[in-house]
Amino acid sequence: MRYRSQSVAYWYFAVAMVLFGLQLVFGLLSAAKYLGPDPLLYILPFDVTKVIHTNLLIVWVLTGFMGATYWMVPDESRTELYSVKLAYLQLVLWTLMGVTAVVGYLFRYGTGNKLLEQPLPHKIVIVICMLLFLFNIGMTIWKSKRFTTTEGVLVLGLGLAAVLYLPALLEYENYTVAIFYRWWTIHLWVEGVWEMIQGGFLAYLLIRLSGADREVMEKWLYVIVGLVFIAGILGTAHHYYWVGVPAYWLPIGGIFSALEPVALVGMAIYAYSAMRRSGMSHPNTLALHWTLGSAVFTLFGAGLLGLAHTFPDVNKWTHGTLITAMHGHAAFYGAYAMITLAMISFAMPSMTPGRSEQGSSIGYWSFWLQLGGMFGMTLSFATAGIGQVYLERILGMGYLDAQLKIQVHFVMLVVTGSIFAIGVGLFIYDFFRYAPRFEVDDGQTAGPRPATKPVVTAAHA
Repeated sequence: MRYRSQSVAYWYFAVAMVLFGLQLVFGLLSAAKYLGPDPLLYILPFDVTKVIHTNLLIVWVLTGFMGATYWMVPDESRTELYSVKLAYLQLVLWTLMGVTAVVGYLFRYGTGNKLLEQPLPHKIVIVICMLLFLFNIGMTIWKSKRFTTTEGVLVLGLGLAAVLYLPALLEYENYTVAIFYRWWTIHLWVEGVWEMIQGGFLAYLLIRLSGADREVMEKWLYVIVGLVFIAGILGTAHHYYWVGVPAYWLPIGGIFSALEPVALVGMAIYAYSAMRRSGMSHPNTLALHWTLGSAVFTLFGAGLLGLAHTFPDVNKWTHGTLITAMHGHAAFYGAYAMITLAMISFAMPSMTPGRSEQGSSIGYWSFWLQLGGMFGMTLSFATAGIGQVYLERILGMGYLDAQLKIQVHFVMLVVTGSIFAIGVGLFIYDFFRYAPRFEVDDGQTAGPRPATKPVVTAAHA
């Protein structure tokens, strides 16, 4: 650890891990409800468990983003964080917001706007937390007088994510208008500015882990940012197909959402080229697994599976079916969960003495079980979704009758989801089994990393 204030990241990661575990509990509970009679129907019905599952996903990933940023920005700017107290205040407010929101969902206290169900008081706290966060990061960079392209892309993505949350503060009585503006937040987050955040973390990790040339890496970042802005913004239209907007959105959505995977292809090539140039000589091979895994699985989940049902002629059959769940689970996990786990795996050896930098066997079991489990879940959703489309949309079978016909696929979903959950459980166990001790490496605080390490040369630090 180069700077003492980077220790703030540990507590953000710890909260993220707890929320990740809770998200899986509610996810498995939701999946199990497809298998037959539900003994918890009047206590925890499906609509409640699903809301908690999806909202915990958003909260834990954002918590991980914040922790990763508090680790990365001091390292990139070569200075201590502007205010550690402010970072802890933000964490307390953020955690209280998340916990009380989940408790509220248990009692159906929410707005009902999918993925933005937070009541207005909670949304105001979210805005306050984001302002504190951006102020702290901005002042850190300002006082250092050092601003790299890597952290610039990261901070731009975080800033735009905060701005794009503002439409979520508004409520509309007209359903079409409400859905129209909801995608300004949700789509432009997950298929827009969050990709910039992922790109910033990916560049940082590749520079640190591969010793790749910073100038080359940051040129790739410009390409990714450009593609995100060109395709991501107009690609929002693929959510407008069937919500009552004018027909001209159909070709716009079809064309530009088809271009969205280009940015993801660029990201995968970007990661592969870095490893090919510099090899895998860094000792933290576990973090390398998560980093490269994120780039490749993003291409699969967000790129390939997103492209598979984004065209209007296909989407009119698949919209609102389990095909959407297939794409959503694989895309979100590859792009945002895996890059967060990569940052955690990179930072933890510095904050928990006694942990092997190469990673433990538990860490590698966690990686492969999660990857295999998520791939199995994706296949389960895909086969169930194809069956659902055919039975409901083509044969005209009723929803409940169709669910009975595809029930066997939910058995596979629960099995593969359990494998995934074991992998996550191992990651969480591996995270907490070493006590944190925040020791600063005095040899690195004054400047770049020593040239004796294969991580990065002094010129590229």
